[in-house]
Amino acid sequence: MFGFSRRRMKLGRLKVQMSDSVHGMKSPVRQPKRNKNQNTEATAPPPISKPDEPISQSSTAPTELSNGALSSSDNWMVLSTSGDKPTPRFNHAAAISGNKMVVVGGETASGLLDDVQVLNFDNFTWNAASSKLYLSPTNLPLKIPGCKGHCLVSWGKKVLLIGGRTDTPSDRISVWAFDTDTECWSLMEAKGDIPISRSGHTVARASSILILFGGEDAKKRKLNDLHMFDLKSLTWLPLHCTGAGPSPRCNHVATLYDDKMLLIFGGASKSRTLNDLYSLDFEAMIWSRIKTHGFHPPPRAGCCGVLCGTKWYITGGGSKKKRHSETLIFDILKNEWSVAAVPAPSSITTNKGFSLVLVPNKERDFLVAFGGFKKEASNQVEVLIMEKHSSSSRRSTLSKVQVPLVSSNHSSSAAGMLYTHLTDISVPGPAENVTRQNLASVIEQHGSGRRSLSESLFADSANVSLRKQFHCEEETIIKTAKSSEAEHFSQVREQRTRQLDIGTQTSNTNAEPEGRSSGSGSATVPTNFYELYETKMAALIRKNGILEGQLAAEIASREGAEKNVSSVLKNKQETEKKLMDALKEVELLREKLTGVELAHEEANNLANIVHSDNVRLEHDVAFLKAVLDDTQKELHSTRGILAGERGRAFQLNVEVFHLKQRLQSMENRVPTPRKPFPV
Repeated sequence: MFGFSRRRMKLGRLKVQMSDSVHGMKSPVRQPKRNKNQNTEATAPPPISKPDEPISQSSTAPTELSNGALSSSDNWMVLSTSGDKPTPRFNHAAAISGNKMVVVGGETASGLLDDVQVLNFDNFTWNAASSKLYLSPTNLPLKIPGCKGHCLVSWGKKVLLIGGRTDTPSDRISVWAFDTDTECWSLMEAKGDIPISRSGHTVARASSILILFGGEDAKKRKLNDLHMFDLKSLTWLPLHCTGAGPSPRCNHVATLYDDKMLLIFGGASKSRTLNDLYSLDFEAMIWSRIKTHGFHPPPRAGCCGVLCGTKWYITGGGSKKKRHSETLIFDILKNEWSVAAVPAPSSITTNKGFSLVLVPNKERDFLVAFGGFKKEASNQVEVLIMEKHSSSSRRSTLSKVQVPLVSSNHSSSAAGMLYTHLTDISVPGPAENVTRQNLASVIEQHGSGRRSLSESLFADSANVSLRKQFHCEEETIIKTAKSSEAEHFSQVREQRTRQLDIGTQTSNTNAEPEGRSSGSGSATVPTNFYELYETKMAALIRKNGILEGQLAAEIASREGAEKNVSSVLKNKQETEKKLMDALKEVELLREKLTGVELAHEEANNLANIVHSDNVRLEHDVAFLKAVLDDTQKELHSTRGILAGERGRAFQLNVEVFHLKQRLQSMENRVPTPRKPFPV
């Protein structure tokens, strides 16, 4: 995406050229300025040593680093940016999305922030996101809450905000998604066992799974629970592990290595600051504490960390009494701590609540830090350059590869030398020439066959015995040829001296007896020589036949071994295919198991809902039964009252009847005359 290269150092400022292959933009990088209260001797920037020289530490460096070897020569440098610089802040969060660094929220002296700031690495320009609104499930635009102590994780073209402390606290944790293309927020409607709200926690992403650990709730209680969030199904699930896990803590650092191992370091517990290191194996779901080597890091909380290959870079942090400025490296494969850089006291990595991201590149990787608070909030950007060393390893690999090639050609060169030596031996006579050519061809064939055997069946004892036997026969052949040649030369020399002596003594005699005597003398010696030589050559031919038979047997055994090797390779390929199919089936089974677990969780939730409904119905039924009993009692009493009223009504009817009869009887009576009333 972009590259750094040192340009020059002038007037206490180091400028670094950051170039992009497309845009070709340049941006100067300078060393952090010293504090004004320091002495004048420390006003110059710290020297940057060469890769083969150790870094000398200034008087302001921590005393515990005096004996530690630094593993990098680079140091933190200030990055000059343009555009509308963001408000100075701390306790914010940052993440990398493409060629941009996204910064969300944070805290200032006046309160919490809810803005989104973007640093474009193409032109090193700050821009504020245009939109601060998101659409709720009811399509109502709501404002993003200001937050601090949250986590920011990149996922494709989106940046996910998890948790954090807000002005209006909530009971459960929330997950927000920011689209970097549309610059719009949205709230993920999560389901399942949603964790409680928290801040100072850590979140690591593995594909479409988020792993959440620890933090601090609204009541300042430290947590050490572990949860996972599936970004596809939007479901929270608690993770239960075995082994002695980390104690409850917040403001720690965490990373996920190879999507299989979760690492937890440092943080603050209820009463103290920690420097322990734990790992969680997701295949066995077992916590374990790691025993480390090398530099012993002091306890720290509020530090930042990023993973680069097998190296975990951790910088900043501290306790209530002291802040730590060194940048540490933890080698995951070696379980070893080392120190990468010790920045100046004015560096933002000594601040509280800064952010750290990793910007990878082909040749170099870059750590980018932003913000923080020391005496006041900061909006400064600093960069640490990390070189990648790969040429030395490649050269060592090539040198290792070339060694076996020389040793594999040793047998062929030895066979060639032996062939040359045999062809140089001068044996007189046409039969000897034919035999010499036959022997040379046999030795050459045997040498080539031995080379192929040593390449394919070098561990077979029969081949070793064949080599020994063949070497012995080679020596006997060479010795026999040399001895026969020496005998022949000596006999020829004696014959010539005799001829000279005979010629001088019998110079007056005729030539015929001289020819006879010389013919008879010259015929006796070569005849014995040729008989001896023919017997030796016959023995050699027989041995040659035996060697040819043994060679044919070895070649046949080699062909059989090659067939066996080819069959073994075929079986290996078939086994690998079966293994790949088995791995695919295991992945499918894992996916099905995850689905089954989700279905099980949903079934448990439904069972809980049904259970609560049953309990509520039982309460309602009991209440209705009580009401029914009361109603029946009231009905029974009402029936008794009604029966009494009916009896009284019947008595009243009887009395009315009697009164009617009396009235009728009185009406039927003759009225008696009344006496006049005297006046």
